[in-house]
Amino acid sequence: MTEPPKTTPVRRMTEPPKTTPVPRMTEPSTTKPLERRYRRLLLAYPRAYRRKHGDELLDVLLEEAAPGRRVPVPREAWGLLTGGVRSRIVHQATGSVWVDGVHLGVTAVAAVNLAALLPYAEALPLWTLLSALALLAVLRGWLRTAFPLTLLTGVKAAGLAAGVQTFGVTVLPVPPNALGDRALFETSDPAPVAAGYAIVLIGLVVLASSRRPVRARSWWWWAVVVPVAWAGPQWMPEETRYPISLSRMCVEVAVFGLVVAAGYLTRDHRWALASGIYLLLLSCDLAFHVEHLGRQHLAYAGILLLLLAAAAFAPLRQRRHCLD
Repeated sequence: MTEPPKTTPVRRMTEPPKTTPVPRMTEPSTTKPLERRYRRLLLAYPRAYRRKHGDELLDVLLEEAAPGRRVPVPREAWGLLTGGVRSRIVHQATGSVWVDGVHLGVTAVAAVNLAALLPYAEALPLWTLLSALALLAVLRGWLRTAFPLTLLTGVKAAGLAAGVQTFGVTVLPVPPNALGDRALFETSDPAPVAAGYAIVLIGLVVLASSRRPVRARSWWWWAVVVPVAWAGPQWMPEETRYPISLSRMCVEVAVFGLVVAAGYLTRDHRWALASGIYLLLLSCDLAFHVEHLGRQHLAYAGILLLLLAAAAFAPLRQRRHCLD
């Protein structure tokens, strides 16, 4: 017998064959700046919405963008901003209508109370701080903390308006800083000053007695305080007994305009309720200065009343139904 022919053993391949790496497709350099700008515009939407739909919306925007574009189209930018504001407004229309409306109104009045003391922060640092802490407690929904802070500040403020020394001696008149042009409560009376704090206190009691959760409000309320506290620009005669600053009027008209838009979009009356509570404070001021009112005061009050009426009727609009 002859031996079988010897064969060379075949080695198994333990390693995959080496191949030349294929370079990955990289995005154009213009996509990154465009993506960053789109992400900044998407910040107008609520955080929950961005987590759920942000990436999907961003992908659609980048796919539809023209090649080489680095800046969003103005029409797209405006649509994202308005859509984000609308989403935030709709997102706020949750929970109890009257609880949220009362809390919003109390927050607005507390911000005005702080604005009345802010031009005199150098002369009254402690009481301005207590008023700021009261507003902070109202914003965060800490009702039991906000009540004593508001009560202490209100007693001191009403006492200063009446010329009565409470909780220590304060040199009168109290001079203003750069935000004001007159002494503290020079053109006001104790009754409207006390009414502002009484509205907040009553609102806090109502909210606490309801035993329903109160949501924390936006930090943007702090941005309202400074323009409301500023005494300028001058638009009324200097001899006016009851001056109203143009900056405050602009802020109020802008906020009331947002109230009308919010009521129209959500068909909800919480913002109209809050505006009514705030207008109650303004009515007290106007009633105690009725002898010193002029055309500008009446026009100012008329604009706010008209916006309040629009906010009350805006949620009553009919829904549109598609034809079958």
